[in-house]
Amino acid sequence: MSELTRQAVRIRPDIAAMAAYTPTSSLEMFGERLGLAPCEIVKLDANENPYGPSPSALAALAVIEDVNIYPDPTSSKLRALLSEYVGVDAGYILVGAGADELITRTLELFIEPGDAIVNCPPSFGMYPFDAALAHARVIDVPRRADFSLDVEGIEAAVQDHAPKLLFLCSPNNPDGSLIPPDALDRLLALPVVVVLDEAYIEFSGVESAAPRVPQLENLIVLRTFSKWAGLAGLRAGYGIFPLDLMAHLWKIKQPYNLNVAADLAARASLLDVPELLGNVALIIDERERLARAVADVPFLQPYPSRSNFILCRVTGMEAADVRAALEQRGILVRYYNSRGLSDHIRISVGLPEQTDRLLAALREIGEGA
Repeated sequence: MSELTRQAVRIRPDIAAMAAYTPTSSLEMFGERLGLAPCEIVKLDANENPYGPSPSALAALAVIEDVNIYPDPTSSKLRALLSEYVGVDAGYILVGAGADELITRTLELFIEPGDAIVNCPPSFGMYPFDAALAHARVIDVPRRADFSLDVEGIEAAVQDHAPKLLFLCSPNNPDGSLIPPDALDRLLALPVVVVLDEAYIEFSGVESAAPRVPQLENLIVLRTFSKWAGLAGLRAGYGIFPLDLMAHLWKIKQPYNLNVAADLAARASLLDVPELLGNVALIIDERERLARAVADVPFLQPYPSRSNFILCRVTGMEAADVRAALEQRGILVRYYNSRGLSDHIRISVGLPEQTDRLLAALREIGEGA
């Protein structure tokens, strides 16, 4: 690169210095690295639904037409079905390419350079990642040792830093804990917009906060089809926003943000809710079985979970070594080399036969330790 070109190509210094987000890789990439066919890999690292999409969603995708035509920019048919599903008028609902896109839109709506958000780590890594891209200051209020929220710490941070947004996840990723109703009420009483990420709410056994949005001016609820409906690969999410915000979100939303395939599959999923929730029930049953089993593994200490994954503290050996040993056996789990999680692994709930294979591998690792 010439000196003249070097002077012209000037990326943002903060992006040049920032660390990249580390997503999981595809089955194909893992298979190539391990010398295994994708069907031989037990993928328990990304909280995907092992039962996959509903029959109606697969049927809709099999006969998809008009892919040469742009999708409905308002996703009107999907929003009408979502209105019935979440019990909120469609006017409060915005659809996005996964809940991730709606995190970005929310930040764009509120953040000017230097504004603050509150984050409560360990939690979903996209909150601080996207906030940095939006030039926001991230005020971390770490969770307690049991991953519960430090409500008093959040209240102090709101008073001291006047943040515009507070990001919360319930059930929380990566531990699966819920925010108690009284704690959420306290936080909603603060002078800050609460962004409540309910990506895993269908696995929790508790009601969504979405129906509360029309009565509150400072609550945003984010939801997704990735987990309960098995559509992670199509990126279909939605948010329930106060009407005053919706008027401005329509201005900044990308006009054709939800592709035709995702729109069709999401609509079809909402016609198969009983079957999909039946799969959710199977996952919950398997979660409880997995929790009991890993509690008997000498080097794992599982946390209670109300989601489709279980976080385990690793004792007596390195968590990274456990992840690597499982990987060599064709089993993928999540490891975070980050503060508060470096001695943990997160295990997604799979099919019963995948649980069996995982448990056998853990026994082998324990015997060889």
